[in-house]
Amino acid sequence: MAINETEISTLGEFGLIDRITRDFKIQNDSTQVAVGDDCAVLNYGDKRTLVTTDLLLEGIHFDLTYVPLKHLGYKAAVVNFSDIYAMNGTPRQITVSLGISKRFTVEHIDELYAGIMLACKEYGVDLIGGDTSASVTGLLISITCIGEGEEGKIVYRSGATDTNLVCVSGDLGAAYMGLQLLEREREVGAGIPDFQPDFAGKEYLLERQLKPEARRDVIAELRSLGIQPTAMMDVSDGLSSELLHICKASNVGCRIYEDRIPIDYQTAIMAEELNMNLVTAAMNGGEDYELLFTVPLTDHEKVQQMKTARLIGRITKPELGACLVTRDDNELPLKAQGWNAFNKD
Repeated sequence: MAINETEISTLGEFGLIDRITRDFKIQNDSTQVAVGDDCAVLNYGDKRTLVTTDLLLEGIHFDLTYVPLKHLGYKAAVVNFSDIYAMNGTPRQITVSLGISKRFTVEHIDELYAGIMLACKEYGVDLIGGDTSASVTGLLISITCIGEGEEGKIVYRSGATDTNLVCVSGDLGAAYMGLQLLEREREVGAGIPDFQPDFAGKEYLLERQLKPEARRDVIAELRSLGIQPTAMMDVSDGLSSELLHICKASNVGCRIYEDRIPIDYQTAIMAEELNMNLVTAAMNGGEDYELLFTVPLTDHEKVQQMKTARLIGRITKPELGACLVTRDDNELPLKAQGWNAFNKD
């Protein structure tokens, strides 16, 4: 490497995105929002078109030692649907592109597409195209999802304001614990013929890691209660990371309360088994695909009625920073310790 060259890891994933997109100027009136949110937003009249894309690489994002191809196909599709819901939109179509190495057979690809088909059927999404190519590095999956949203109803990361309430759906940390469980059993069974992993009592953790769901039910409940979020993201890289994204985009701070973070019993048991800090796992584990959103203070009573989400904190002035308030009332600054595609480790 030349003296003046910079390693990508010094910028991180989002620093790299900022760098390579900063000089691109919008040239079309139909491009309403470009890089910087969960989806791009295109304006073609009465409706707004939402577009998102994800790239999954074998050895980086998934390990086929323990991830069934059908589950992988389902998950690859659903995580894109989740981005559309995170904008308060509805997914409608996907394109799927694959890079396939020689070790995969036609039957393998059939299994992968069976998972994609199941996801499309479950969420009412159409497969409309894609591409395939040979690969020398394993399996590569790129999915682009197209959705729609109504003007005035689309939710961005940048709408949170001081005194807004912070809410999150479901529970956190289970997907990460599912990954730790799979990794542990893979290591234990390495080199042992006919090894049978021990997943008894941990089925929920496996499901959250291998077959996550996009939270369209949360969007439906918000609409039924007449709640219009001011900012929203899906929790893919960890709650801390997503909170910091919202705070940066909205120019605000936040206070999140440790005793309000939703954690499933199986997640807690697994963290104890692995001697891991439970709150750290819940705040930074990632791949939960829950919805993190903010709402006006006036919606407090409506939020309290929600079955799919709970109140975990509040938005503050930017100078107060973003902090986790512990059970003993200490304030710890939030750090983005979740998934980083270009982390050296």
